[in-house]
Amino acid sequence: MPPKAKFTREEIIETAFQLARSDGLEKITARELGKRLGSSARPIFTVFESMEEVKAEVIARAKELYKQYVKKGLQEEKAFGGVGAAYITFAIEEAKLFALLFMNAGTDSGEGETDVNAILPVIDASYEEILRSVQEPYGLSRETADRIYQHLWTYTHGIATMCATKLCSYTMEEIRERMGEIFRSLLAMEKGKL
Repeated sequence: MPPKAKFTREEIIETAFQLARSDGLEKITARELGKRLGSSARPIFTVFESMEEVKAEVIARAKELYKQYVKKGLQEEKAFGGVGAAYITFAIEEAKLFALLFMNAGTDSGEGETDVNAILPVIDASYEEILRSVQEPYGLSRETADRIYQHLWTYTHGIATMCATKLCSYTMEEIRERMGEIFRSLLAMEKGKL
């Protein structure tokens, strides 16, 4: 008969998630997790087969938290701008999780990808919903909306990365103003092509 689990699956995942949140995914080791739980590492392996399984759960939880930010952004009057602001807010408030999800070359099946067309849908589960938030209000084709999304994501990712790594300290007002300027420029450029 296998040994009785000292901790529940949820307790282990929550502890690992909090560790990733404060110190990054790379700090999640069996020894450190056991220490945080007030135990040895052994009880972890009565619930999980490997540390990779624990880390996969942490990544899934980080994605769910990020989705909450996107959802909030999509509820704004200007949903596309709201999503950009939410992305940057996530980077500021959850810098380690942002780095885990958006600054890691091996994230999910995007490993080795260098084309934004391939990367965005992989790293952002809300891709289609975000794309519609720019396509529908401005009467754009999917292709045009996708091009604007890619350009603005590149710009927004740059700001988010600078904020997550503490290279800048823009206010949210300054960020929204800058993103708005870029969006209006891209929109005018694309509409000029029609």
